[in-house]
Amino acid sequence: MRLLITASFAKVTKKLHTPQKVELDAALKLISKDPFMGEAKVGDLVGVYVYKFRLSEQQVLLAYRIVDQESIKLLTFGSHENFYRDLKRQAK
Repeated sequence: MRLLITASFAKVTKKLHTPQKVELDAALKLISKDPFMGEAKVGDLVGVYVYKFRLSEQQVLLAYRIVDQESIKLLTFGSHENFYRDLKRQAK
């Protein structure tokens, strides 16, 4: 499975420490094995999946979109605070 990275996703991952990047990589491997394991969103965010996992004892959300059978587009990730508001702005 090919993972496509958006600019906002890359910007957020730059700020992570090495142990956090390892935890993020583990979550990305799970998503690449089963892209439908995230929660499918409806309404303004139709077509977006959100996978929740723990990163350094804090729950974070990872938003992605399934482009085709071979690729997933990673939109953004972060804490729940203002996550969906920012994701809606990015989707427009």
